[in-house]
Amino acid sequence: MNLSTTYLGIQLPHPFMPGACPLADDLDTLRMLEDAGAPLVILTSLYEEQLEHEGRAATAALDTPKEQFAEALSYLPEPDSYRVGPDDYLDRIRRAREAVGVPVIASLNGRTMGGWLDYARLIEQAGAHAIELNLFHVPTDADRSCLEIETESLEIVRHLKQAARIPLAVKLSQFYTSVPHFARSLDELGADGLVLFNRFYQSDIDLEALEIVRSLRFSDSSELFPRLRWIAILAGRVKASLAITGGVHTTEDAIKAIMVGAHGVQLVSALMKRGPRYLAELRSNVIRWMEEHEYESLEQMRGSMSLERCPDPTALIRANYIAILQNWRTSLVRGA
Repeated sequence: MNLSTTYLGIQLPHPFMPGACPLADDLDTLRMLEDAGAPLVILTSLYEEQLEHEGRAATAALDTPKEQFAEALSYLPEPDSYRVGPDDYLDRIRRAREAVGVPVIASLNGRTMGGWLDYARLIEQAGAHAIELNLFHVPTDADRSCLEIETESLEIVRHLKQAARIPLAVKLSQFYTSVPHFARSLDELGADGLVLFNRFYQSDIDLEALEIVRSLRFSDSSELFPRLRWIAILAGRVKASLAITGGVHTTEDAIKAIMVGAHGVQLVSALMKRGPRYLAELRSNVIRWMEEHEYESLEQMRGSMSLERCPDPTALIRANYIAILQNWRTSLVRGA
């Protein structure tokens, strides 16, 4: 069975890949992922705040008593407490390249213009095959328009494309006024891939301590639906590779991702819960399903349920919303 795909201009034997997650922090686990058939590995992110804060913290330590800015600096960890620092991150890329024979993709996470963007050159020099830019941004300033925020994001991508020659994938949230317009703008800037969607880790409230509680929760298959919709809408409309991340747990999830047009299918929560070997199990299950349904290649299946090619395009847009509500009301009345 031919499962080959092209992602970020890189030829891969299949599209099922581990997304950026803590599994990539350990070289032995990276080797396990490669043994399980991972076509590439994506390292965990280096953050804009981490790069910018390290410089500010170093300057503050030299110029002023540490206690003077204790409250301000407490919003971010001390540089030594990060899991990996900027210099260590470059070394991690080099060690990952030595440990595995598959492409290694580095990850940058940020939302504003700044000197941290120049780090892309060092990432390229360290040997990364590509960069995944995670545009993680939660707008809180009511004076900033969506146009301002999107323009700044586009400038970040423009800068990174100029700073490094290796492919660039942009990981997006689903909270843009027009996902297709923003995707096309990224495409026109030369983004090599679009990854849909970022999972915003949710905060809770501790009612006794009256504190905001940070929580990390695994995804489940229900989170796949908005990703399927937007990949289906973008497929065939942008030159960039398309990847789904978030909500892929089962064989059926993976097949749906391909059918809407994904070139890459990233797994994180599924691998965190089931271990690296699940990557091989998923691939085998997909092959079995394709054989049972008489597919000869992944390319034959890819995009068959996109907006441009599916039998009922209206089901992806507003008409589906109307039909679901009407049918639900009818069934409720009949049931009564």
